[in-house]
Amino acid sequence: MLIAWGTTEGGGRNTIGRGSKPMGNAVLRLNGDHAVTGRNWEEVGGLTPDTAYPYEVLINGKRIGGGMVRTLPERATVLNFFVIGDYGTGDLNQLEVAKVMWREYQRLDAAGKHVRFVITNGDNIYARKMFGVPTRRGTGNDDAHWESRFFLPYKPLIESIPFYPSLGNHDGNESESTRDLPVYLDNFFFPGNVPARYYTFSVPGLADFFALDTTRSVAPNWPVPGFDVRSVQYQWLKKTLAASSAPWKIAYGHHPPFTAGPNHPASYNDLLPFMNLFRDNRVAAYFCGHEHNFQLATPHPEMGKAIMILSGAGGELRAGDVRNRMKASGIAAWADTVHFLSVEIEGDEMRITPISPYPMQIKDPEGHEIPLPILVRKP
Repeated sequence: MLIAWGTTEGGGRNTIGRGSKPMGNAVLRLNGDHAVTGRNWEEVGGLTPDTAYPYEVLINGKRIGGGMVRTLPERATVLNFFVIGDYGTGDLNQLEVAKVMWREYQRLDAAGKHVRFVITNGDNIYARKMFGVPTRRGTGNDDAHWESRFFLPYKPLIESIPFYPSLGNHDGNESESTRDLPVYLDNFFFPGNVPARYYTFSVPGLADFFALDTTRSVAPNWPVPGFDVRSVQYQWLKKTLAASSAPWKIAYGHHPPFTAGPNHPASYNDLLPFMNLFRDNRVAAYFCGHEHNFQLATPHPEMGKAIMILSGAGGELRAGDVRNRMKASGIAAWADTVHFLSVEIEGDEMRITPISPYPMQIKDPEGHEIPLPILVRKP
């Protein structure tokens, strides 16, 4: 387990993340033990599986934070996690969704259904807006931007569970600053202990997750990993999926292969090689965002039994009725409300529940509300 801390006091640049400037002499106390470090993070080993541990961090003798963390089971039979996409706006919608996420976390935890982590569908941080229009300022190339649009809104969740992000077009220079991508890669702590544009992680005995980079962002030492069959990312995904023996295989990234709009085109041609790998390796679901609403796709032969769930309104929202385009686009259900997803895997079934701080109706092309939770069967 890795626990990290940071601050933007005295200037925001390089004060959060793996490569951040030390804040002072740090002491991490966890379950009565302690570690002393000059870094802003520490790895802790030797913990008992599926056990809650209290912790606190002191800098130069002063407590700066703490919380409660829980280790994963040795072999899981049930899994609860959250999904959020297109969220780092810093506006009221993001803050309200974040509050509902924390309340749902507490409710499930009290019921013994421990939420283990959050996966993100990209666009983790947006440029600052003026009168509702994005500017070229505050794009995410400085830690101070991340404080108001990530670390503070999700503070109680971040103190309790990890976030496993995927990269969106607003997280790099595809849509914003050339300096966004290095800051994104430094601020998150990725599985494998190295910065990663794409990666995998496991819940032992139950599920393997595959975070994909569907963007074209570039930065020094970080070329585009690509999507076609010759790309390094495709070859990695092909090998990693084939090696997985997990009962559940779940992929996630930013761009959707299918969408009814109203704003962005589908990335079908770009993602077709990935879709075929999903089909050939019995992937159960692909979570994505980019379009700022909720959409559930119908099964598609190029994806096999993998179901696309688009959740791209964790803060950013573009309202608009798309029902007249749903059937032609392969979309079975839709809603234009800010939300996140609460997901539970148990046995051969995955249950997906969109949750919003506001009234939310998920409708089919005929305008009928669909029943919840959404059920996905193991392939």
